[in-house]
Amino acid sequence: MSQPFDRSRHPDVGCRTARLGVRVAALAALSLALGLACAKPPSQQGTEEELFRRALAHRDLGADHLAHGDNALALRELLLSEEINPKDPMTQSGLAEAYRRQGHVAEAEQHWLRAIELATRQGSSGRSTIQLARLNLSSLYVQMERYPESIEQSKLLANDPTFAAPWIALSNEGWAEYKLGQTEQARQTLGLALQYKENFWRALLNLGILEADTGHQGEALPLFNRALAQKPGPLAEAEINYRIAEIYVSMGQRERALRHLTAAVQTKPSGEWGKRSEEYLKILR
Repeated sequence: MSQPFDRSRHPDVGCRTARLGVRVAALAALSLALGLACAKPPSQQGTEEELFRRALAHRDLGADHLAHGDNALALRELLLSEEINPKDPMTQSGLAEAYRRQGHVAEAEQHWLRAIELATRQGSSGRSTIQLARLNLSSLYVQMERYPESIEQSKLLANDPTFAAPWIALSNEGWAEYKLGQTEQARQTLGLALQYKENFWRALLNLGILEADTGHQGEALPLFNRALAQKPGPLAEAEINYRIAEIYVSMGQRERALRHLTAAVQTKPSGEWGKRSEEYLKILR
């Protein structure tokens, strides 16, 4: 005859049963967690061809937003493209430009450097991406006042026989040299840029500033006028008009100065040079 179960003689049986239930539940939860961890996010699901097309679509849409000045939307699309394909140098380059326009220069630098790294692995097919990234970096380093690094990137481009626009790199290089106090070297570099393209407005403006700042107003004025004739856009035109006005004031030609200051205000009233011109007009009138 079986004996009734005496719990007092086996006090841990209930606890062992409870612990077993906890362990089973924990194992089930762990299995679920592992399954979720191994599952790919929606953006990573699909065949290799589907992923490629999806990344490309986001990249192209981001580039279109950049072209229309919609920087925040561009950044969103390019980040989605990067999430799918983090090794595409053109996506990295697009991200750099989007971050630059948003004022995030450190992030812009990182993405352009990453673009160069990835495009270098592509060999000759990545050359144009590398060149564009170096050119943008040379300009970015000027903005960040990291002039030696700007010169380094500019020289790499200017010495590259496959780079189609060496005058742009030389203009950046010459300006960086001037900001470092290398005036004569900068004059030569900017002169070389103009040998490649005689009416490149950026080199004309940079060389004009150099000549004006070193007391050569007679050399600066025709350079500014040539730059202005290229119609480089409202921001640049406002600056050029302001600088021409400064020269006319130094020459005692007040009426001419007033005309150029007025043009600067009308061209870009909300910009830096428009505001400076407006203040200058108040002094002269």
